[in-house]
Amino acid sequence: MQKHLSKLMVVVLAIFVISSTIPFNASAASLETTGAVKNEYTYEEAVFLSGAPVIFKGTSKDIKISQKESKGKLTETYSMKLTGNNGATLTRNIAYESDVVDHASIGQKTSNGEVKKYTEKITIGSITYSLVDYQFSQGTVTDNRAASDYYSGNVISRKTYAFETGKGKNAVKNTVTIDTDSRHAGYENFWGATETQITESVYSFSDGKTSHVKNRLSTSKSRVLNYEENLGTLGSFEGGYAVVSEKDVISEYTYNLASGQKGTLDLDTEYMPTIERLIIPKFRDLTSHFAKEAIEKLYSLGIYSDSSNFFSPNTPMKRLDFTTAIGKAVDLRVFEEKKSKKAPTTSVFKDLKRTVKDYSYIESALNKGIIKGVSADHFMPDGAITRAQAATIFVRALGLENRAPNPGYLTKFTDNNQIPNYARDGVYIANELGLMIGDSAGRFNPSKPLTRAEASVVLERFLKYLEDDLKQNYRDDILFFN
Repeated sequence: MQKHLSKLMVVVLAIFVISSTIPFNASAASLETTGAVKNEYTYEEAVFLSGAPVIFKGTSKDIKISQKESKGKLTETYSMKLTGNNGATLTRNIAYESDVVDHASIGQKTSNGEVKKYTEKITIGSITYSLVDYQFSQGTVTDNRAASDYYSGNVISRKTYAFETGKGKNAVKNTVTIDTDSRHAGYENFWGATETQITESVYSFSDGKTSHVKNRLSTSKSRVLNYEENLGTLGSFEGGYAVVSEKDVISEYTYNLASGQKGTLDLDTEYMPTIERLIIPKFRDLTSHFAKEAIEKLYSLGIYSDSSNFFSPNTPMKRLDFTTAIGKAVDLRVFEEKKSKKAPTTSVFKDLKRTVKDYSYIESALNKGIIKGVSADHFMPDGAITRAQAATIFVRALGLENRAPNPGYLTKFTDNNQIPNYARDGVYIANELGLMIGDSAGRFNPSKPLTRAEASVVLERFLKYLEDDLKQNYRDDILFFN
């Protein structure tokens, strides 16, 4: 299992979307629990009805999977014709329908659904298994945070197939019922997405025999930032960054079948990676600076937009610039306002004009609960961001402020009493996540301003958390401990 899971980096969708009319996070998770793996062209799943694993395969010509949302109803349909070894065939037409409710006041969505129609026939050797009944119930809750959407859900189902063994007068009618209990959890953000699903199925045959199959499935996507050297030694730049987007899906079946067969079966596939070259930083005051790499990464990604050749790394980071950088790092949705008489004319803060560059990021961050002003109507945009303020903003963006201990706890820092009450949860969690640490004397220094270099280093850690740590938690941690 360990070797199998370490082979790949990770998948854009939990669904093999050949035809889709809505974005991935509209439904949060795939409703299917077959353990199938898929990429742009191929599809594979294992079936255990016959007493031995049979792998069925198809391509995009054989499969159509789609999602449609209308008036709070989400419909997901599967239509496929697959083939297996020795002439085995599988045909499937299934539609699921879910009620999607947006609880905007608390930033959450719920999706609860059932199967609406189904037909399925599986032929293996001389036996055809016909799906005669399909009971299904699904529930998922999504917590929409600024930096990531987190979701968790359950699927329970019961499939009953009819089949005959023997021929003529010796033909015997049989049934097999598959009871499935499935759990899934995942997240999605601008930098990646991972969904992991654990499914346990019990096959009950009419002759009293049983089979047990457990599937661990994980789909994921990641955006990896690579430095690419310039092949020309006399060029105007030494190198630059490229974003490589990678997608994969891995699946492991563990089975103990009525026939006596036991074992494991691994399936995996990859999407073709894509690459995007980024702009080249040309700051002249970073040659040997400790934060050079972090600063250049953030500039290449567009999180910084300095037009000067001098970054001034040792000057304080302004509250306006830090908040803008956070907004760009988490891809806060900022829309240009249509010019009309009804468009707002006043700023959300008295000391910040609407005409200021990147004002919309400040307004969005305020509306999302990521930031607050120094008072009800003042932001102090040119003031230096302090370590306490930065920690609080990080954790609010992640939506993890409620994961701190019950009020009254102490942080591990020697200057714990100097940490403002509003920042205590942020400081505690930012430290637990490894985003911000103390100095050599064990102090957090909550009131100390962050320099532009220091802010860049912690912003880079923030991105790595979104890219790597969440994936580790939602893939490896779940797969290895369930």
